[in-house]
Amino acid sequence: MNNESTGSQSIERAVAVLRAVAAAGHAGAAVAAMASAIELNRTPVHRIAAALAREGLIERDEASGRYFLGAEIAALGTIASTRHGIHRQAAAALTRLSAHSADTAFLSTPSGFDSVCIHREEGSFPIRTQVLWPGQRLPLGVGAGGLALLAAMPDETVTVVLEANRARLERDYPTFAGDGLARLVERTRRDGFAINQGMIVSGSWAVGVAIRNSRGDPIAALSVAAIEARMSGQRRSEIAGLLLAERDQLENDSRFSKDLHIV
Repeated sequence: MNNESTGSQSIERAVAVLRAVAAAGHAGAAVAAMASAIELNRTPVHRIAAALAREGLIERDEASGRYFLGAEIAALGTIASTRHGIHRQAAAALTRLSAHSADTAFLSTPSGFDSVCIHREEGSFPIRTQVLWPGQRLPLGVGAGGLALLAAMPDETVTVVLEANRARLERDYPTFAGDGLARLVERTRRDGFAINQGMIVSGSWAVGVAIRNSRGDPIAALSVAAIEARMSGQRRSEIAGLLLAERDQLENDSRFSKDLHIV
């Protein structure tokens, strides 16, 4: 293996560790869990995590030994937000969605063959679904937000994504495997919004819509999740109406639709 290949692999592994730490959220990420998630031995994961910690990108809690995102990530994120301002522009929409529905609203963005939750806004209803959190990555199409994003992509892109994620779906999300996800894409396009009927965690339902920029690219998704008892057919339609209204408002905002790109 030449030096260029070795360097590329090191960067890819470091990014994988960063993503594993982000996905762990407030609970923090243990080395063993990260190693399992990215299918790498503990020794190189420990070495990479230590290097990232020295640079301030992650931080190690001495008491638990778990890693958390560091201050340097926050600084870099602030700089990046001037270009990828999806979070900033959609913040008011998320607040309104959680207030009007009393349930939890999410903002997700596409990233490669995944969707990434970048914000979660809690509603006032006391029983909540704790399925998705900021930093969590799911294969595109898994979950209401990711399904809305995938359905908004061209057919050829959908085919590529389904093939790339085939093994992951069969291993980790069997209810979406085979032609199941393709059928969900068709239904989402027909309905105009995505529905997750407890397919990730039983009893946790969600509705989602994609947001497109002026070129027609799906750049983000809004979704609302609630317990199954709060997602009757009529209420799903009401939630979809709230999401579509916020989507339309964002897409008509030139600051949002023209300046932002797929993350």
